[in-house]
Amino acid sequence: MALNVRAGDVLAEGDIDFRGTLAVSKEAPVGFTAVRLRFELDTDATDEQVAKLIQLTERYCVVAQTIRAAVPVTSTAARR
Repeated sequence: MALNVRAGDVLAEGDIDFRGTLAVSKEAPVGFTAVRLRFELDTDATDEQVAKLIQLTERYCVVAQTIRAAVPVTSTAARR
């Protein structure tokens, strides 16, 4: 995109009920129920350029796409 980004941070925060993760409550979900990202950029890019940068970053982020797609997970066990 040929944007000059002098510095940047991506801040991530999420909602999680640790009662589920710690097996304190069977009703509480295990894992995050929401994730929010905030991009803080030092750039002279226009708002439209920054919006496009964020859109492309989200599109090609392996972690974000994996979470959004809710990919199947399989487990196996083997004895040694």
